[in-house]
Amino acid sequence: MGNNQRILSSMPDLQNDNISIHRERERMATALCCSVSAITVSSLKARNQKGFHCFHAQNPCRFNSLTFLQFNSRKLYPVQATILQDEEERVVVEESFRPKTSPEIEEEGSRGESPDTPSSSWVIKVEQSINVFLTDSVIKILDSLYHDRDYARFFVLETIARVPYFAFMSVLHMYESFGWWRRADYLKVHFAESWNEMHHLLIMEELGGNAWWFDRFLAQHIAIFYYFMTAFMYAISPRMAYHFSECVESHAFETYDKFLKAKGEELKGMPPSEVAVKYYTGDDLYLFDEFQTSRTPHSRRPKIENLYDVFMNIRDDEAEHCKTMRACQTHGNLRSPHSYPEDANEDEPGCILVEADCEGIVDCIKKSVASP
Repeated sequence: MGNNQRILSSMPDLQNDNISIHRERERMATALCCSVSAITVSSLKARNQKGFHCFHAQNPCRFNSLTFLQFNSRKLYPVQATILQDEEERVVVEESFRPKTSPEIEEEGSRGESPDTPSSSWVIKVEQSINVFLTDSVIKILDSLYHDRDYARFFVLETIARVPYFAFMSVLHMYESFGWWRRADYLKVHFAESWNEMHHLLIMEELGGNAWWFDRFLAQHIAIFYYFMTAFMYAISPRMAYHFSECVESHAFETYDKFLKAKGEELKGMPPSEVAVKYYTGDDLYLFDEFQTSRTPHSRRPKIENLYDVFMNIRDDEAEHCKTMRACQTHGNLRSPHSYPEDANEDEPGCILVEADCEGIVDCIKKSVASP
């Protein structure tokens, strides 16, 4: 009996201890919830600045696990949707130029063949690094010689700029002689590009850019060296040669653009070049449309009212050359704008000719040996 009475007398103390332990657990749980909620709030606020109010106004840390789960399920998914939407907006970027492709090229692309494999990516980087170094070196020389003589600089640029197209056609004609090449579109477009650059050169000569003997001597000898270098480069790696030409055309575009911004008002008061008027506003603009492979024929018809319009159109021509050279860097991707007549019937099957081609002289020799 004595033991039972002692046990019964100690029961209130045990109950008080249990209550205190229970309260202590509640305080620990509350503190833990507060810390978790603080971390969650900070992370969610960093993602979404809208904020939220899901806690009790009197005690913001007084909520149970069910409330916390409901908050997560209600607020977390909209934040994730916002993040995905932002990422989608960054990923979807419209290309400024989408080159036209032939049916056989589209079939090759549908097979999942990638032109830039990991094994060739470092080769492309090396080729482009060499091209950028060569271009920057020539630009520094021209800047030091022609920093205050614009027309003379343009004369040198246009003498050099048309040389690569001569080199491309020379190599392609050699391939045709051996039966390695039968893509006429390349020859048509490259000739149209050289025709365009020739008229740029005639305009600069009319403006007096070739008045000095030194300028003519420098431009012509650079052109000779540039021709053989480009022909050799094109025979080894057409992709590298096209990228180098793109670098040159890009520099020409930037040069004319700076010139227009610096002397635009002065040029607007000067009469246009007669060569420019005949070339840009003549009756026969077939070759003018031919080198602009990113445009449909007849979509660009310049107006020539003053010298500003002349240089503005020359600048735009250089931009079109850049687009064409960029398209050529993908093998077999170049198509003549006149190869897609507007009145052609798509339902007619027509006659599809197999066009022989190759990518560099090494590839040409391999295909000629392998073919029966």
